[in-house]
Amino acid sequence: MPRVRKSTPIRLSVSVTATLLAGITALLPAAAFAQARQPARQQPQQQQQQPAPQAAPQAQNNGPTVVQVKPEPSQTDWTKVCGKDQAHNKEICYTTRDFVSDQGQPVLAVAIYDVKGDPTKIVRFLMPLGLLLRPGIRFATDQGQPIPGQYAICFPNGCFAEAQVKEDFISSLKKGTALNVSVQNQVGREVTFAVPLTGFSKAFDGPPIDPKVLEEQQKKLQEELQKRSEEMRKRLEEQGAAAGAGAPAAGGAPAPAAPAPKR
Repeated sequence: MPRVRKSTPIRLSVSVTATLLAGITALLPAAAFAQARQPARQQPQQQQQQPAPQAAPQAQNNGPTVVQVKPEPSQTDWTKVCGKDQAHNKEICYTTRDFVSDQGQPVLAVAIYDVKGDPTKIVRFLMPLGLLLRPGIRFATDQGQPIPGQYAICFPNGCFAEAQVKEDFISSLKKGTALNVSVQNQVGREVTFAVPLTGFSKAFDGPPIDPKVLEEQQKKLQEELQKRSEEMRKRLEEQGAAAGAGAPAAGGAPAPAAPAPKR
């Protein structure tokens, strides 16, 4: 599968790549995702099991688990970024957005690459760690025919998967309500992320974002993610302090029994 050339703008939401999947393990059954800060080949031997999420109605009866994601709150809409491939003198644009869980934790990111004059587009996903790579992914607009995609490369905080698509798929995205991205977790169970498509058509067909506005959005998002990280760290510290205060000191003598009441 052809790759986007090095001169192509390939930053798929750096805000997500920096903090991908913090705390997302609670979403999927059987510890579907590895720890976000460790490479896939260096996963810990023992991993704490997380409770399975409440399955959506369509995930009952041993069917796939459906995870409804929502847009990153600090992003007002899909973002279109354009650049110039100096080697071939072609304009390349990508339309992208980050998505989070109901708890506001980063889940995945999507980008659709459009090379001017090329009928073939590239859909690229930034996916969580801990998924089975060999089956690849499948994605479809609403109830459309699934399209297979393959993983291209993994980093310590996520894996890129991509596929080539034609104009008819782009048209379906513009008219659709959800992009359903299906993967397999570590125990081979299917998990489908339902990605809302509201605003995609307007962004894809509209003008690219001003670089200064994009920089400001990235800065704002980074600040918000740092704030959430700090809040999570404080909560963990408070929980640890509370647990330590309630436990008896190591090697300490047991508390004396209360004296019996006088008769």
